[in-house]
Amino acid sequence: MNERVRFYQTGSFAVRNRLLPVVDASVQSDPGRSNAITSGHRACQGCGEALGARYALDAAMRAADGRVVAVNATGCLEVFSTPYPETSWQIPWLHSLFGNAPAVASGVAAALRVRGREDIRVVAQAGDGGTVDIGMGPLSGMFERNDDVLFICYDNEAYMNTGVQRSGATPPGARTMTTQAVGPHPGAPFGQGKDLPRIAMAHEIPYVATATVADLRDLEAKVTTAMALRGARYLHVLVPCPLGWGTPGHDTIRVARLATESGLFPVFEAHHGEITTVTPIRRRVPVTDYLRVQKRYAHLFGDPPATAEIARIQEQADRTIRRYGITEVTV
Repeated sequence: MNERVRFYQTGSFAVRNRLLPVVDASVQSDPGRSNAITSGHRACQGCGEALGARYALDAAMRAADGRVVAVNATGCLEVFSTPYPETSWQIPWLHSLFGNAPAVASGVAAALRVRGREDIRVVAQAGDGGTVDIGMGPLSGMFERNDDVLFICYDNEAYMNTGVQRSGATPPGARTMTTQAVGPHPGAPFGQGKDLPRIAMAHEIPYVATATVADLRDLEAKVTTAMALRGARYLHVLVPCPLGWGTPGHDTIRVARLATESGLFPVFEAHHGEITTVTPIRRRVPVTDYLRVQKRYAHLFGDPPATAEIARIQEQADRTIRRYGITEVTV
């Protein structure tokens, strides 16, 4: 008799390599997962956004018993997954304009409600450009109306689809095609950009959370939590881009983990504007460990190195750790 294969993960944080009970297994380890975005797409090798979308939508599908409609803004995720007339999506999926995914998703949710189909859930997706810049107005309206939509931002910190231009989520000092590594203060300027998770919290919507592709279980758990709630919900997922960040494709998970361990990307949950859970750092590292592995920061380590800019980025990480009360634990 055939037996189902039991999957498990190993790594630097694995505990004695033990198999988990099936009930505690991740969605991705389940051979029967929905596989919302399947093979055949045209994402770059090591694409963090492809990973994030698969993790999030598979978790949403399980939480909603397979009854999910996804609305997708224009961007990398839409372009590499649906080159006409092909698609890698195996769920009901709509493509909207760059900036109106929140409005389209709100309309889908309203139409389902009118038809009495509250069992079907709506998830909207966009990159950082379609979220923090072009789509910010419709997103704020969705939050204000408390529409029953889970909006997921896959943040790769620039407009990667159109050639790596700076977005409102591009971190200071980073090189993009529109913030070149030239002049006395090379790279993206300090003091600009938007912290969308905090903006979402200011709307006091039912749920706001951040996550990264480096922690699969945390990401799946937050999607599951969001799908159990009604009203507007926002999930901000850090998804490294090998092309735009200048990192090897096999280092995507490592880079995402360094973003949290350096303190530059806080991982937390908030309900109705109040932070309820903050993920501790397992092993804090200086920001240089995170910056050095990315070519978009190579100009900071020239001869002479840009010590003042590096120090400002370290100050930013220190301030984030203080702001969110992030602690360090030893495992």
